[in-house]
Amino acid sequence: MRYLILSDIHGNWEALEAVLENAAGKYERIVCLGDLVGYGADPNAVTDWARRHVHTIVRGNHDKACAGLMDTSWFNPAAAAAAIWTRQQLTRENLEYLQKLPAGPLAIEGIRIVHGSPTDEDDYILTRWEANQLRPYLESPLYFFGHTHVQGGFLIHRNGTREIERVPSRSRSYVLELPSDCWCLINPGSVGQPRDGDPRAAYAIYDSETGLVEFWRVGYAIERAQEKILRAGLPPGLAYRLALGQ
Repeated sequence: MRYLILSDIHGNWEALEAVLENAAGKYERIVCLGDLVGYGADPNAVTDWARRHVHTIVRGNHDKACAGLMDTSWFNPAAAAAAIWTRQQLTRENLEYLQKLPAGPLAIEGIRIVHGSPTDEDDYILTRWEANQLRPYLESPLYFFGHTHVQGGFLIHRNGTREIERVPSRSRSYVLELPSDCWCLINPGSVGQPRDGDPRAAYAIYDSETGLVEFWRVGYAIERAQEKILRAGLPPGLAYRLALGQ
């Protein structure tokens, strides 16, 4: 089975549209690691699409906040403002969909998917040290996670933990053959708000038969997404950061 692995779309329809066009014909099922909404100006368009097309999904922290399942007191001011705005925009059907999203990890075909960490859906895995601390708790050799907006991940071997790099800025993709003697924590990157210095939308394709992961980056109409954010009255920084990949 070939899976399109998406994470952290964050209401960015332009980025999602570009990813789907680029990934056409490369997959059979779509998996989402959470945060459909928050930050971006198209929460209903993205959630409508997810309801129709995503096969398996776990919730993200912004999904919970925008659905009223958690408060925003620990969000930064821009994120909190976006969550409140998003909640006001969501249709009843989309609000109910977000409220019913399951927590991770979820198991599918021998892998686990989670938004943040296998031990806590809201935790970040940003460093090799943080990844290495998860060794005793990993129930599968392969996890897909998001939340950090940083493409790549970690290979945890008995002799140490290695970081997986993102697609180089001059390339569109690269293929990783998953080793059989490691725990693999794979982050497809963020579709809608990358934070690894590359503003291009990020995603991954996983082939469960070959054990290959293809990491991809694709350009999209950033200016249009920015224009929508500003026109909606959302914090301007949410628009400007899209062009910086931060």
